Amino acid sequence: MATHPAIVSTSVADAGTLLRLLLDGRPRTRAELIDLSGLARSTVAGRIEALLASGLVVPSGEAASTGGRPPARFAFNPAARVILAADVGATHLSVALTDLTGAILDSITAPLNIAEGPEVVLGAIAQHGHALLAGTGRPTADLAGTGVGLPGPVEHLTGQPNHPPIMPGWDSYDVVGHLGGELPGPVLVDNDVNMMALGEHATEYAGVEHLLFVKVATGIGAGVISGGRLHRGAQGAAGDIGHIQAPGGHTELCRCGNTGCLEAIASATAIAAQLRAAGLPAENSQDVVELVRGGNPAAIQAVRQAGREIGAVLAACVSLLNPSVLVIGGSLSQAGDSLLAGIREAIYARSLPLATTELQVVASRSGQQAAVRGAATMVVDHAFAQL
Repeated sequence: MATHPAIVSTSVADAGTLLRLLLDGRPRTRAELIDLSGLARSTVAGRIEALLASGLVVPSGEAASTGGRPPARFAFNPAARVILAADVGATHLSVALTDLTGAILDSITAPLNIAEGPEVVLGAIAQHGHALLAGTGRPTADLAGTGVGLPGPVEHLTGQPNHPPIMPGWDSYDVVGHLGGELPGPVLVDNDVNMMALGEHATEYAGVEHLLFVKVATGIGAGVISGGRLHRGAQGAAGDIGHIQAPGGHTELCRCGNTGCLEAIASATAIAAQLRAAGLPAENSQDVVELVRGGNPAAIQAVRQAGREIGAVLAACVSLLNPSVLVIGGSLSQAGDSLLAGIREAIYARSLPLATTELQVVASRSGQQAAVRGAATMVVDHAFAQL
């Protein structure tokens, strides 16, 4: 994943040990920080001064005195910098400004077709970013970095899209270089479902070590959290389950050029095509969701069957990765219980009891904010890893 130079100066970076001790939000005294860090008193004093000067740490009252002057306490300041987070969908763009905890301060969502190309889409991200900074009264210098989720494969080390099926003109495009020329700080890029996995984990399941996030929308993909960390694989292709061949001998042609891919038979695009062939008005995932919510039997049956097809592939993932939580997100997850029921049915039928005894198969709690929260988390994690 390519980035621009570190967002902190060397003097502040030297204070990273102490800052990480304060990230839990609990104010601490110098004495407590000395005990927890094992650093010398003089070292702690100097590093606290560096953190105070940077604004990343602020005074937070006084602790109870055991005799003499009460000791001062210090706390992490999440408002010290802001982060720009962008979720680029096939037909929409969401851009949010967050603090250093990933809490959203303001956001903009607008229709935008990814097929318009990188110049248009990335230009819109930068434009919305500057508007959000101005609207919240934050100077550009406060921007700690930008995180971007794209709806296609992204090469981890470079941040460049790699033969994305629905993104004409994006292959090997220098996303980092483009945005880095318009916005200060590091620019980090990943695929959107990894961002969703990060966002869901950070905001809803921070205590869960093993989580699988599955996005079902125009395409199908998964983000893997194992040991509390996002796993991208050697090239960033981990979780690309949409192009696993579904069981059952399907022959539908996938946009990747293969036949029988899960995405070709169970994505929102595939379901909409099935419903149109049956004479129903379904052009996209939202149309499918509305038909299901309206009680249309054909739509309900199609979504339930799609859930079974997805569940058959996920059963192998459950056996391989043994997650404790499997989260279903993406636009089609808004269809409610029909999709979840089909997925659960197939997973529990095909997986061994040991792998499913405590497995939760649930709808996303963070919903449409999952990707932008994840993009912010990615930037925060990168920033603090540099400290």
